Amino acid sequence: MEYTQLGRTGLKVSRLVLGTMNFGPQTDEADSHTIMDAALGAGVNFFDTANVYGWGENKGRTEEIVGSWFAKGGGRRDKVVLGTKVYANMAPDGDGAWPNHDKLSAVNIRRAVDASLKRLGTDYIDLYQFHHVDRATPWDEIWQAIDVLVQQGKILYAGSSNHAGWHIAQANETAARRGSYGLVSEQCLYNLAERRAEMEVIPAAQGYGLGVIPWSPLHGGLLGGAIRKEQEGGSGRTASGRAADTLADPTARAQIQAYEDVVDKNGLEPGEVALAWLLTRPGVTGPIVGPRTTDQLASALRAVELTLPDELLRSLDEIFPGPGPSPEAFAW
Repeated sequence: MEYTQLGRTGLKVSRLVLGTMNFGPQTDEADSHTIMDAALGAGVNFFDTANVYGWGENKGRTEEIVGSWFAKGGGRRDKVVLGTKVYANMAPDGDGAWPNHDKLSAVNIRRAVDASLKRLGTDYIDLYQFHHVDRATPWDEIWQAIDVLVQQGKILYAGSSNHAGWHIAQANETAARRGSYGLVSEQCLYNLAERRAEMEVIPAAQGYGLGVIPWSPLHGGLLGGAIRKEQEGGSGRTASGRAADTLADPTARAQIQAYEDVVDKNGLEPGEVALAWLLTRPGVTGPIVGPRTTDQLASALRAVELTLPDELLRSLDEIFPGPGPSPEAFAW
């Protein structure tokens, strides 16, 4: 496993991030523990979760599964850089949030972090992330709450997710004015098929010293050999969600076919190439992989060792052209 610093911090993290969103809804507790053991055994030390994972009637269940794994001991907690998130309404789906029981007010941050610590069975969170932008709460209030948690030893660093470039700037300028450390990471949607983050988010992250943690690196499975799997047929081979919507568009389907063809020409696997490509991108700490099985984890681990030829990288840029540098991308 390769390691890098998380943004401008001294924290060393693996270049793959183990995403846990499937733990509970799609992968039971025993298999989730097996995957976490395999990831840690392979050197993955950066685990990501969120208070809302588990979804529906089971919000918080994923944190509980991670917590029960920590409780097995063996140095599991000490070896892991743990990230979780705050923002969501934790009431069951369909129930409205009770006032002040969601988003980023100081009162909800205090309540939410204590609830996450209890579910996770730990006394501190390495990276506490804002899952979305709270347009109603000023950054001064957010940083006041975070500074208290840091002083109490409940969290070590703060990060953002799904924030625009100007939100990152606003957050860290406010933090600097207060003498707070500010954001150290940004989780954003970023992959070969979705490169808009290159226009603003990634430049802002680099400018303010944030590590970029891409989520959905396979774009909902689209970059994981979706057409090949569709043609092979069989149970679990039909694209769904974002992948199905994209493949229904003839132009987009042709683009994905060209991608699979060039990857096949190089004797490589589509999903591994998509992950390896992200590892070549400036500012990227490591993509979040969300394996449902140990086989999927093994495939993701191979991407770290994969060196993509220059010719292949040029072909990928031709198939999935990025927006180009900003501000030029905005102007012409």
